Amino acid sequence: MAFCWLTAVVPTATLFSAMVQQNPPATPFPLLQNAPLVITILLLLDSLHYVFARLLRNYLPPVQAALFVLGIATVETAVFLLWRRKVRLNILRQNLWFFAVVGLLVAGATALSFASVRYVDAGTASMLAQTSTLFALALGLFWLREKLHRIELLGASVALLGIFVISFQPGDVLRVGSLLVLASALLYALHAAVVKRYGQEIDFANFFLFRVGSTTFFLLLFMAGQGSWQRPSGVAWLVLLLVATVNIVCSRALYYLALRRLQISHHAILLTLSPVIAIIWSLLLFGEAPTRQGFMGGTAVLLGVFIVTWQQRRQVTA
Repeated sequence: MAFCWLTAVVPTATLFSAMVQQNPPATPFPLLQNAPLVITILLLLDSLHYVFARLLRNYLPPVQAALFVLGIATVETAVFLLWRRKVRLNILRQNLWFFAVVGLLVAGATALSFASVRYVDAGTASMLAQTSTLFALALGLFWLREKLHRIELLGASVALLGIFVISFQPGDVLRVGSLLVLASALLYALHAAVVKRYGQEIDFANFFLFRVGSTTFFLLLFMAGQGSWQRPSGVAWLVLLLVATVNIVCSRALYYLALRRLQISHHAILLTLSPVIAIIWSLLLFGEAPTRQGFMGGTAVLLGVFIVTWQQRRQVTA
């Protein structure tokens, strides 16, 4: 079953190039100009977020875990850019308000998502997190003034219906964990809209450095407000290093590259594939097969994404 779902996802990814905006920002790595490749890898990595959060639950409190993960990611990014002599502090000074807003939103979203897995399983959290699509579509349509074709709206509706089919489980929506996921999704969708509206012209490398750095700063403030601290074990440090590298440096870099190439509404719709892949990760790692409800919802998500990409392909080839 996992193989069938994966083969359904990958062909869909080959249509993503039709959704890419013209003249995307240049990057120093030619492979990152390949939009279908970027988005396919992004989906694979993005689906691990709540799996990693669940793993870290065994080692550290949520805010401290989030702080260490973002802190390590900041150091890794800074070292890489210093080595390439790309750091430009004037970008931070000129856009201080922007990075403050983005850092606060992402810090809140990350802390809430890490806390949520103490109350709800990673699979359900990943599914519920896709409600960010609702928020992102609303922000894209009403704030950023983006437009969707009628057929694209149909595809979005089908994809959103799939999200509800997957995520709705009686009783879960009122639990603390579910509310934390929904709050996290709202904050993250709002941050994506702010980045799309005001961060498009900022040098990508420095944007990413100051984004993770500002998030770390606000998480440090959250941690100081809690007043509690736990010393990580040796194993915990290894897990933190893995999560920071994969879930922040690699995954978020690809996330913002994709965001710069797509409308925020299209970006959000494509990311509804993430919980489908999360189900595959669960099957491969934990032997947990999708329920009939999960399979039906995942199929609806794939169908909705196909409708949207098919419409974009028609517009490009017309």
